[in-house]
Amino acid sequence: MKSLKTIQVFAKIGRILSKIIFILSVVGFCLCVVGIVSLAVGFDGIKIGGTTVRSIFANEAGLSMATLYTSAALGALLCAEEAVISKFAEVYFRNELKDGTPFTHRGARELTRLGILSIAIPLATAIVRAIIILIVGNIHPEVEKLDSEIGFSFLSGIMMIVLSVFCRYGADLREGKIQDSAETK
Repeated sequence: MKSLKTIQVFAKIGRILSKIIFILSVVGFCLCVVGIVSLAVGFDGIKIGGTTVRSIFANEAGLSMATLYTSAALGALLCAEEAVISKFAEVYFRNELKDGTPFTHRGARELTRLGILSIAIPLATAIVRAIIILIVGNIHPEVEKLDSEIGFSFLSGIMMIVLSVFCRYGADLREGKIQDSAETK
């Protein structure tokens, strides 16, 4: 039972971290949208040392308005991706804690879904990101300098799917659907 307590502690930590990531992702998304809107309406109200934030990006960093808009849109896209995945993770951990064990069929299905989403959503986001950079880059060549690398890891999603098989097996053992191999010898 000590192992189950350890699993539950990890599930509590996972739930808390998932909530924090969700909140930060929503805040990041909102800030990106506010940035896009403030660029569009010409908001120059934020000043640092007498210089507007807009002029800092345009003059000091050498970024064009197209690059700023595209960067903010890509940031919003990535924040939305993280918000969705972290919300599904939070739901999984909440239900696992309610069940008191990861070895339930519902938990195994949720973990499989989370694994699939952890692969599919970043892949879709990376494709959309590359398309956005390609389209905007054709109109504004300076935008092509943005990182369009499709880099994400399938590993976490694959590991969740594999782990869900173990959880499903544990659920079958708990329900007596499978004879334990030690009992049959």
